[in-house]
Amino acid sequence: MTEAEAMHRALELAWRGWGRVAPNPLVGCVLLRAGESVGEGWHAEYGGWHAERMALEEAGGRARGATAVVTLEPCAHSGKQPPCADALAAAGVARVVVAVADPNPEAAGGAARLRQAGIVVEMGCGAEAARHQNAAFLHRFRVPTRPWIVLKLAMSLDARIADATGRSQWISGPEAREWVHWLRAGFDALGVGGATVRADDPSLTVRGSVVPRVPPRRVVFAGHGPLPADRRILRTAAEVPTVIVAPPGRPEKASWAAAGATVLEAGSLGEAMERLGGAGVASLLVEGGGRLAGALLESGLVDRCCLIQAPLFLGAAGVPAVAGWPGSPLEQAAAWTVTERRPLGRDTLLILDRD
Repeated sequence: MTEAEAMHRALELAWRGWGRVAPNPLVGCVLLRAGESVGEGWHAEYGGWHAERMALEEAGGRARGATAVVTLEPCAHSGKQPPCADALAAAGVARVVVAVADPNPEAAGGAARLRQAGIVVEMGCGAEAARHQNAAFLHRFRVPTRPWIVLKLAMSLDARIADATGRSQWISGPEAREWVHWLRAGFDALGVGGATVRADDPSLTVRGSVVPRVPPRRVVFAGHGPLPADRRILRTAAEVPTVIVAPPGRPEKASWAAAGATVLEAGSLGEAMERLGGAGVASLLVEGGGRLAGALLESGLVDRCCLIQAPLFLGAAGVPAVAGWPGSPLEQAAAWTVTERRPLGRDTLLILDRD
């Protein structure tokens, strides 16, 4: 096993912490000795063992003289767990290969501490994949004023999210819907527009194989339209944390609050995101509808797009995936980078990050 292959494996391991470790990062570790993996680990639960400690525990005495391949710089501080940099040094690891540096000022400094202990440290192997994996964590230190925002749209081949009658259930197949529930488990909040609440009456909860450590809040961007009291989100607002974002002066805010929802007033999407960030939402998955998607894209607030494309056409009368956004000339259009493309049953998943 090469160091690059070991990093690929470490990244795979790190995903096992999805939905369970936030606000900590996803981390995986592989210990290599003579090209053989002698220990593997991942951060599995918030407050629990870090990836390096799990790998060292499995390796035992074989860790001496080994190379530790880690997706994030080993921590140098004592939090809920002791410093991983010290554990690696005490185990006699000879070399540490790190994908990306830790941006957290409280935990950073592990590379320097390892070098002071005489251990060779190399940075950058698998950096692009590691940044993609921990994008929400890295964003928190780069743009602390607003959440990391992902736009997820399930649409037809001609970019329609509902048919001419407004029906969207189900454009995507069961495999895609299962993946969406996995995706939801890793976010602080799940958001939709008021029109989606009226048309689809979503529960906006996680019902997949991953049970999130902290269930995500539900966020409704109400705009100026009505929110019928019989919608599930309002009926269950006292049971599932629910936030309604609305322009100032909406007379319904008292009834929303009485139903159990938290009401945030904001005059723009930018202000709304700042208010959500101030309320502790560090990551937000927006699942529609078309006007909210268009407004977010126009405002430059989308950091990642997850597009699920079903193999069907709905025609010009269908509901467009992006609406109300005039767009820009071709030469001024924002560039996006495709980071993943794969099938989900009959559907196709396309993930893009903003450059």
